[in-house]
Amino acid sequence: MKKYCLALDLKDDATLIAEYEKYHEKIWPEIAESITSAGISNMQIYRIGNRLFMIMETEDNFSFERKAEMDASNPKVQEWETLMWKYQQALPMAKPGEKWIFMNKIFDLQQQ
Repeated sequence: MKKYCLALDLKDDATLIAEYEKYHEKIWPEIAESITSAGISNMQIYRIGNRLFMIMETEDNFSFERKAEMDASNPKVQEWETLMWKYQQALPMAKPGEKWIFMNKIFDLQQQ
């Protein structure tokens, strides 16, 4: 198993944030299927203010490149991503077109 942590911002608007959270109370079944079929075994998203933090646990053979290819050919995933971008905004340090950004692990108690 591998673990990845990523961050993204939401637009700083209480109404939009509430709508975004409502969509995530029960995501579309096609989105859940696309996540698990790519080799993601668990995914959690946390929020503070307008900052999102995602934890992904994946199978050892998971590949972000393969997931991107699968998503690009899935019209329902593309519809979801377009809808979610209504609520999301790139982090200030993001490159053009970059959404979720990898976070660097700086501490691990088990490695002390």
